[in-house]
Amino acid sequence: MIYDSIIIGGGPIGMACGIEAKKRDLNYLIIEKGCLVNSLYNYPVNMTFFSTSEKLEIGGAPFVSHNHRPVRREALEYYRRVQTTWDLNMHLFETVLDVQPHSVKDLIYEVKTSKGTYLTKTVTVATGFYDIPNLMHVPGEDLPKVKHYYDDPHLYSFTEVAVIGSANSAIDCALETYRKGANVTLIIREPEINDRVKYWVKPDIENRIKEGSIKCYFQSEVKEITSTEIIFYSHLEEKEIRIKNDFVLAMTGYQPNFDFLQRIGIKLSEDQIKQPEYNAETHETNMENVYLAGVVCGGMKTNSWFIENSRVHAEYIYDNITKKLK
Repeated sequence: MIYDSIIIGGGPIGMACGIEAKKRDLNYLIIEKGCLVNSLYNYPVNMTFFSTSEKLEIGGAPFVSHNHRPVRREALEYYRRVQTTWDLNMHLFETVLDVQPHSVKDLIYEVKTSKGTYLTKTVTVATGFYDIPNLMHVPGEDLPKVKHYYDDPHLYSFTEVAVIGSANSAIDCALETYRKGANVTLIIREPEINDRVKYWVKPDIENRIKEGSIKCYFQSEVKEITSTEIIFYSHLEEKEIRIKNDFVLAMTGYQPNFDFLQRIGIKLSEDQIKQPEYNAETHETNMENVYLAGVVCGGMKTNSWFIENSRVHAEYIYDNITKKLK
């Protein structure tokens, strides 16, 4: 069998692509390496979305949350119900390993996965960016106590916690672990808290820093992590500082799987952004009949695209695919 479209990634945008493909009676398949909306599942358990619930909706299904902004648990249930409603053709816990032309003449692609091989006329890559953390590249970063993903604050109760970063994830970590009894130190490269921090959270962290409940070192860089300490250099104090430490929560951000994009033939810009090459109107890449959807479109600018402003990518892509197939 040859599919009309294979969608790589079963997050909200991959699901939106599947919905648009199904609306157009295309023969499609979504392949997701983890569970349904795997990235959202791996979000912190207490996470509150910046977007309001209606901006997270896909497929015309209403998203009703208890508060103005939904929490992780509500989002997981919402997208599960979307899947139930649309009955999307999706393979879970199956990793796409490679995408290569099977027939150049007929423009058929062969998609190899951990469980099989599929043929398709078009491919949509909606793989997000949450799987590969931005590393600090310092000695000790591979110690078990260093975590690039934050889950539940209870684990860190009554311990010495260093949080690295100044954006939403780092600030949420600092506040939640502090309120569970951790002794929290924030280490931030920039001179101030990131402007993108949720507006209802920013005053909270600023007041905790001001009163000394959370110790904060601005303009500082981690140099080494040991089993008992974290060592960093303060540019403000112009000296190296060593503090006692049990856990390091390195909330340094994440990046798309650039190796995978390049391996299948998608060109990236040669600067630090690593912007994938694609048509802004159709979202077709430099590879004919291969498309990009969602945050993966932004390269290292992972704050450019969110669910609320990239839902429309699915319509652009499948309008174009439908025209081509006809």
